[in-house]
Amino acid sequence: MSQGQVYEIYAREVGQGDMFGFVEVEQLVFGERTTVVVDPSEEKIKTEFEHVTRTYLPMHSIIRIDEVDKQGASKISKAKGSNVAQFPVPIYTPGDSKK
Repeated sequence: MSQGQVYEIYAREVGQGDMFGFVEVEQLVFGERTTVVVDPSEEKIKTEFEHVTRTYLPMHSIIRIDEVDKQGASKISKAKGSNVAQFPVPIYTPGDSKK
């Protein structure tokens, strides 16, 4: 989830990143252009991640991670009207003096 939009992406590798609080996503997978019909939603996300080989996503912005048998279409959709909500505060803030 980013800026009120839900990104649905497919990747070959997902795991705990080396940076605390981030999930590492590698080898993003997009649908092949085998037909004349082009999905504008998928093209937008494909363009955004065009030269990305690995990305780090903050844990508090991830809604869920699923392992799937068959790849679907990547897409960006608005979070409004859905029953999905982002955590209101980060799970860790540097310099937090609470003990």
